[in-house]
Amino acid sequence: MLPINLLVELGMLSVVLMATRFAAFGRKLAAVTLVLLALAAFSPLGNLLLYPLESRFAPWDPSRGAPDGIVVLGGSVDTELSAAHRTPVVAHAADRLFAPAELARRYPNARIVFTGGTSNLVSTVAREADYSAPVLENVGIAKQRLIIERDSRNTWENAIFTKQLVSPKPGQRWLLVTSAFHMPRSMGIFRKAGFDVEAYPVDWRMGGRDDLFSFTNRGADGLGRTDVAVREWIGLVAYRVMGRTGELLPGPAKD
Repeated sequence: MLPINLLVELGMLSVVLMATRFAAFGRKLAAVTLVLLALAAFSPLGNLLLYPLESRFAPWDPSRGAPDGIVVLGGSVDTELSAAHRTPVVAHAADRLFAPAELARRYPNARIVFTGGTSNLVSTVAREADYSAPVLENVGIAKQRLIIERDSRNTWENAIFTKQLVSPKPGQRWLLVTSAFHMPRSMGIFRKAGFDVEAYPVDWRMGGRDDLFSFTNRGADGLGRTDVAVREWIGLVAYRVMGRTGELLPGPAKD
């Protein structure tokens, strides 16, 4: 349950209760809901939840040498909107598509894999890879360099299906491109799947430690960061419980 959804539902419940013999409780619930909404929207709550995620992995160090391959996780293109308009609609996390273009130019021999199908539980023909591939081509990656995985529905399947597709060899170096807040869970999942990758975080949602206690006057921004952070922490807990990661908050590998 994400914060904004929960708060809306609590607000609706408080209104219903006010029309019953539990009106006093309804008024108290409404007041609590309003306070929680203000905290999620304007306080540093979202930043405090995001910082441990986004700072877990440092930016990739190119001095270690060229990678053999680059894995790009989906999550940027809205498949339903893209299908409706018959053109790629990049809804968020566009850095996930821009970064591979720069890496492709810098490392012309690296294999490039995009992995992303659909997260919809109801079967659909709209696959993110089908709309992301043209975007990657338009930003400069040659079509013949792209390896497309279009069947995965979540990060676990991203890892499993991509490993099956590229068969990474021992000693090869593969980069994993995804949003900074999503990197800890993604790294833990790929490790659990037996696919050794190096973190290449992008798409940061906050500046860094200096933003930890910053308030915002844009409620939508605060709610957005809080929603993203809470969803990711829920994902970390769920994947740990399911045994799809080896630790609650995966971090850099120890040398």
